[in-house]
Amino acid sequence: MSIIVGGGTGFIGRYFAKLGKSKGYNVISVSRKAGANCITWSDVSRNGLPEDCVAVVSMSGEPILQPFKRWTADMKAKVIESRVDKTQLLNRAVCEASKPPKVFVGFSGVAYYKPDDFKEYTEDDIVTPYDFLSELTKNWEAAAKIPSTVPTRSVVLRTGVVVGRGGGVVENIRLPFSLGLGGPIGSGNQWFPWIHVEDVAGIVMHAIETDTVTGVLNGTAPGAVKSSEFTKAFASALCRPHLFPLPAFVARGVFGTEEADVLLDGQKVLPKRTQESGYKFKFPDVESACREVS
Repeated sequence: MSIIVGGGTGFIGRYFAKLGKSKGYNVISVSRKAGANCITWSDVSRNGLPEDCVAVVSMSGEPILQPFKRWTADMKAKVIESRVDKTQLLNRAVCEASKPPKVFVGFSGVAYYKPDDFKEYTEDDIVTPYDFLSELTKNWEAAAKIPSTVPTRSVVLRTGVVVGRGGGVVENIRLPFSLGLGGPIGSGNQWFPWIHVEDVAGIVMHAIETDTVTGVLNGTAPGAVKSSEFTKAFASALCRPHLFPLPAFVARGVFGTEEADVLLDGQKVLPKRTQESGYKFKFPDVESACREVS
């Protein structure tokens, strides 16, 4: 049994491939270059899905937040193409398969929810797009919607900030925190919707193997925290102080005014449907997650 994973050579994909292999699946990544257990997007477009494909996962995405790399028109086009267009390609492959897979899992992000200091969001909330990223999530999720005429379950995972060894936010802040130079980002009072990478992989596998799972799942840990609580827990896990804040104006200078809002604003996003579906978080609280990645 094979699982096709768009963008599976990345940070999350590597963890998912390890989990899938442990469960006896043949996890095949889709990327720009072919390799061991890896085919190209052109291969999928020309040849479709393998006959033994039981699930397709779309997690491809150009990194959104990169130092000194602004969201120019070209950059935004790359972000959209890597998410929406690639998801549409995999969707077509599912619809055209002679034996459609049982489930299609698309990725999205918590940018769907508008930043708010007080509101608690769950999968039941419907939010009108309010900026570039929220419009992106709307179109990304639409690209993952499987027509009712195709017997394939459709699931969308809205992920928060992914933490884990070897990638994500932790590797971006590890050096200054290891040197004892870490601290709050901006005010530190903004919500920080986070999730451990092993739980992202776990939720995807849960969605594949649980026939009753459909629709949107929030990929955020149940232990919701403010940004300063996360950075303090990470500093503590490294046995380092939490004294040196990253002022908002510095973040905007490094990432850009619009881009820095990803760090400076936040949403309290709870995984209500994810937990109701039966998924048990491996890292439900920020302390255990930071200890694992320290």
